[in-house]
Amino acid sequence: MSLEIIKMAFESLFASKTRSFLSMLGIIIGVSTVIAVFAIGQGARNAVDAQFQNLSANSILVTSNRGRGATASSKFTAADAQVIATKVGNISAVTGAITGDLSVSYGATSKNYGITGVDTNYFSVSNLKLQSGRNIEQSDLDSKAMVAILGSTIVTDLFPDGQNILGSEVTVGGKKLAIIGVLAKTGSRTGPMSVDESLIVPVTTAEKSLLGSKGQVMINVQADSVDNVATVSADITSVLRTEHKLKSDAADDFRLMDAGSMVATAQASANLMTILLTVIAAITLLVSGIGIMNVMLVTVAERTKEIGIAKAIGGKQSDILSQFILESIILSTLGGLIGILFGQIAIPIISYFKVMTLAPSLTGPLIGFSFSFFVGVFFGFYPAYKASRLDPVDALRSE
Repeated sequence: MSLEIIKMAFESLFASKTRSFLSMLGIIIGVSTVIAVFAIGQGARNAVDAQFQNLSANSILVTSNRGRGATASSKFTAADAQVIATKVGNISAVTGAITGDLSVSYGATSKNYGITGVDTNYFSVSNLKLQSGRNIEQSDLDSKAMVAILGSTIVTDLFPDGQNILGSEVTVGGKKLAIIGVLAKTGSRTGPMSVDESLIVPVTTAEKSLLGSKGQVMINVQADSVDNVATVSADITSVLRTEHKLKSDAADDFRLMDAGSMVATAQASANLMTILLTVIAAITLLVSGIGIMNVMLVTVAERTKEIGIAKAIGGKQSDILSQFILESIILSTLGGLIGILFGQIAIPIISYFKVMTLAPSLTGPLIGFSFSFFVGVFFGFYPAYKASRLDPVDALRSE
């Protein structure tokens, strides 16, 4: 009997292929949306991890507050790194950097890349590694040497043939710089700037010859322990206000951000975006469930005589209920499976065109399919219950 019910359910759905497909369409779109939503959320979390993976939990970033509404100008410079190192206690390391964008060219190839001016502590604090060549040395800082270390992406773009890179010269903002090193590929970011797409130079060179006042200064301070982050932050504020000769009622011309707070804020934003998009996808699934219920109610009305005949020849109320619920579950389950297929296909396509950062997530397909199954049972029950309660005599009399 169970096999017969399953057979009849499939035959009924295939008898009205267009109606069945339109009923599934909402489920397909909803499940695909759920998968895309979780892929976007996972991609956002991965981006957060990549952005901050070179920062330890006891890192404090100090940047200029100029242009943020607090103050019209700022005395904050990369030289403040030395001031902090000298006058602030409970720190293990300090490094100053200045960043910006410039055109970098080699031969006929030219493209804009990030420029990062650094001191000798930069590599140890940021945990970056060299693939080949040497680090920035104190002599480079003192002489404002025109030398550079290339990120892995720049090497691939400018030296596709793998020719000898070390000792070659690239043109940066119209100035010739000798290549002294190549960074190992990291995939990480320093703020909005990809490390692999950055060119690292001595900070004095960046200030004097390349970026000048247009560069954004950033100082990375490492507290000696996570417990001392708040104390070190307060000390930095006090020392820099004194160094910049700010009046007591004047706003800071710099701002501090500790790594833990930045990661938490970024992750909270990514999670909120995922929740909002999930709600939208859930509404889509609910609307599609209502559509399935409407279709099933129409189906019950059209098949009233069929139901009456089934009951007249011995069909039980539970058999009728099972058949119509099964039809609803089949519609939602098939829609869910097709939605999963479309969603999984869409992820690499969207990622290829770099519209946004997506990362596959097992949670998306699981939640999408589970929700589609629930929609089939929930919205299919009332039409099935109504069909099972039909009086066989009244059903046989219907036109």
